Amino acid sequence: MTSVARGSTGRLLFVGAVHEAEPALAALIDTSVDIVEVLTMPIAQGSGPSGYVDLEPLAAAHGIPVRRTANINAVEEVEHIRQLAPDVIVVVGWTRLLGADVLAIPPKGCIGFHASLLPRFRGRAPVNWAILRGERETGNTMMYLNVGTDTGDIIDQHHVAIEPADTCASVYRRVADAGGKMLREHLTAILDGTAPRRPQERSNGDVLRKRTPAMGITDWDRPARAVHDWIRALTIPYPGAFAFWAGHKVMLWASDVPDDSERFGRPGEVIARDENGVRVGTAHGSLLLTSMSMEGSPPQGAFQWACEHGMELHERFESVDGATARWALGLEDAPVDIHTEAK
Repeated sequence: MTSVARGSTGRLLFVGAVHEAEPALAALIDTSVDIVEVLTMPIAQGSGPSGYVDLEPLAAAHGIPVRRTANINAVEEVEHIRQLAPDVIVVVGWTRLLGADVLAIPPKGCIGFHASLLPRFRGRAPVNWAILRGERETGNTMMYLNVGTDTGDIIDQHHVAIEPADTCASVYRRVADAGGKMLREHLTAILDGTAPRRPQERSNGDVLRKRTPAMGITDWDRPARAVHDWIRALTIPYPGAFAFWAGHKVMLWASDVPDDSERFGRPGEVIARDENGVRVGTAHGSLLLTSMSMEGSPPQGAFQWACEHGMELHERFESVDGATARWALGLEDAPVDIHTEAK
């Protein structure tokens, strides 16, 4: 593998908008490649994708022009990119596929990243899905982009462990760091046309369903470890897991890693409440919630929250019907009578 040396040449357009994009852009700035522009989302749309980050401060600090667009495939955007004449386009943390017209512009190709070990976990929110499905490892794949969804030829892959106390944010940080490392290692080879490329085995892949905030509804009738994985997979900067209690939608932001010695209770039942948090029964064992809030309020310690809102021992969070639980896990389409809002 090679590294990008000072004095290397090439015109590069950077496209990105969410948390993984910032370390990648910083890695490129640390080389001598000519970053002709950073293309990112309009600020007004920044609240749309989870984990949005404004790249303009970093770009501006290094004299890199910034352009904002809601649709990179619009005719005027395609023509603008042609005028820039980039040798390569690097796409990190962009929420929409690049069309054929954009992909055809740079002679050295369009390079993208996906937060999984492709061909596994193609599609949206791969780290979140990996955690909530109990995976112990994910990764980052660097590839040449094509018109498919995460189906391009692979340049490199890095494995990333998922530890029991990790959250989606901590895993994504390591995934992003892996992306920056791969950029530094391979950019020179990409620019001179000698980068490795390996076609994916498309029959071995799967395509993840898009997650929505409503899919954060928590099913307590699952093992404690599965509920813990659920909460940490969906926490900040994502919309969060939630459950219903006494007619209120309660956000569940953090929990302790459970073990086999934890006491039992009925699924959803509050079986302990002390300075350590709020312990809730699950199908097998129990889980200590450590951070909670009402919907729209900032997270706070679970014990403090329970005291302020009068949550008592033996009260229960509402159960979730099987059809809704399977939909939230991405196993079925949404049921007609889905209940994901407070009554």
